[in-house]
Amino acid sequence: MRRLGWPGWRSLWPAAVAGAFAALGQAPLGWWWAALPAFAAVVALVARAGRGAGWVAWVAGAGYFAAALNWIVEPFLVDAQAYGWMAPFAVVFLSFGLALFWAVAGAASGLFAQRGLGFALTLTLAELARGYVLTGFPWALPGHVWIGHAPAQVAALAGANGLTLFTLVAAALLAMRRPGPALAALALVGAGWGYGAWRLALPEPAARAGVVRLVQPNAEQSLKWDPVQADVFFRRLIGMTQAGARPDLTVWPETAVPYLLEDYPQVAVAIADAGRGAPVVSGIQRVEGWRFWNSLAVIGPDGAVGQVYDKHHLVPFGEYIPFGDLAFRWFGLRAFAAQQGNGYSAGEGPKVLDLGPLGKVLPIICYEAVFPQDLRAAPERADWILQITNDAWFGTLTGPWQHLAQAELRAIEQGLPLLRVANTGVTAVIDARGRVVQSLPMGEAASLDVTIPGQMAAPPYARFGEGPVLVLLAGLGAALRLAGRRKSA
Repeated sequence: MRRLGWPGWRSLWPAAVAGAFAALGQAPLGWWWAALPAFAAVVALVARAGRGAGWVAWVAGAGYFAAALNWIVEPFLVDAQAYGWMAPFAVVFLSFGLALFWAVAGAASGLFAQRGLGFALTLTLAELARGYVLTGFPWALPGHVWIGHAPAQVAALAGANGLTLFTLVAAALLAMRRPGPALAALALVGAGWGYGAWRLALPEPAARAGVVRLVQPNAEQSLKWDPVQADVFFRRLIGMTQAGARPDLTVWPETAVPYLLEDYPQVAVAIADAGRGAPVVSGIQRVEGWRFWNSLAVIGPDGAVGQVYDKHHLVPFGEYIPFGDLAFRWFGLRAFAAQQGNGYSAGEGPKVLDLGPLGKVLPIICYEAVFPQDLRAAPERADWILQITNDAWFGTLTGPWQHLAQAELRAIEQGLPLLRVANTGVTAVIDARGRVVQSLPMGEAASLDVTIPGQMAAPPYARFGEGPVLVLLAGLGAALRLAGRRKSA
């Protein structure tokens, strides 16, 4: 272990604590002012660790992810008697697994003479990779600590990874503990705050004509598929849809319909009747042969299922087993194969639906909201974004709020309003600058009639994606390497 640079546990516990404190910047707290000095402490510890930098970064990352992703225990507690024993293992394995990206970044920081700034660059690159490797999991990025604050608008220029670079460079400057770099850090944060304040003060684009009803049935996850309760929740959706003045569109959350429309066509007719001549968009499950899809369907006034979008970015081990179809094809193992009905199949990819007078909408289902690259991959620019989700799996304390925060960031990156319809909450209307302008409380069965906020011109991130961040990382890395050589000379 010593040959691998192991610094000993006594040297590692401060890193774990600093990492955990850095997680205070994540929703629902959003304490950027606590997270920034905590990140600075992590950078300083990594910079001083020498050959042990990878170990220090790994343990700091584990502390960070354990604190930020504590909601991961919630799905195992839905049926605690059967699965509760798995919850501690989920936290440990997920935290230390994701922290491997930080470990690689810490070890790679040794390529630079100024290890603190070098770690800011390598960790940004590692966090960017975390959004893509093994289908990606870009949750709780360091840059997310700015969501809900003016600097989050920097995402319009460079996305979530640009925000991460902004955060970590400021932290690295603070970690130097010298007046000059500290002033540079304050100037950087001030510049982000100034840009954000300017963008938030721009004139408000005109809202789209028409009324959309967002329906939040508040179906508890432990009861959602109980045959008796499923009918209760379905009737609740019907009742809230047909109450009051008729809207131009009604939206139900993910997997809201507890019946397969292929087997029960009368269910679609009942939904259409509740819509009273206006279309209803709902999360459904659909089937063809042995394959199942987690889908969004537009149900017309005549009860016919029109446009359909199939979720394409599925949750590994939650919605499908990786390589399950290959295991069936090569070894005949049916238990993990989506083509045998054991898990969902992935849809073809992003899709834009035409809702007539209400414009063109880009639908995303649940987890897809955390992947900015998926929204950029849409075949055309939509007028607004619609997310349907079921966050009842993730409790009420942190998970749903972090998921909502990421939806806010997607609106900023795309310059598009986003309507979010959740089973138990948070159902919300987010404008094109990422501000929640209307919402329903968590854990309440209710509906909300809203207008769709106006859209903005496509910001730089929507047009260029991660390209500018990669160019900036390459330029800063080259500059640091050159500065290190000159210092050595």
